[in-house]
Amino acid sequence: MKLLYTIIIMLCVLFVITFSLDNTETVNLSYYGFIDVTVQAYLLLFVSFGIGVIFAGFFGIAERWRLSRKVAGLNRRIRKLEEQISRGNASTEGEEIQAQDYRE
Repeated sequence: MKLLYTIIIMLCVLFVITFSLDNTETVNLSYYGFIDVTVQAYLLLFVSFGIGVIFAGFFGIAERWRLSRKVAGLNRRIRKLEEQISRGNASTEGEEIQAQDYRE
């Protein structure tokens, strides 16, 4: 499996190098007179891609944090129900346990 990862990484590096060598044209970036920069096309694409990866990472971190809070709340609920069962306060067949909604 490690060999497969190495091959995939090598192919990605080869793609980046060949893409960079083939797209060396310069691009003029301007924004209402505030920004006037000339950069190479491959650099513009790589920077844009990198910024997108960073934003996606932040959204992934936020989603993971939200889910971990939800799991913690559900674990607290499980502990509470297990304590009720161990004390003998478990609900009978006719009673329903009121479930809390942990969606946030």
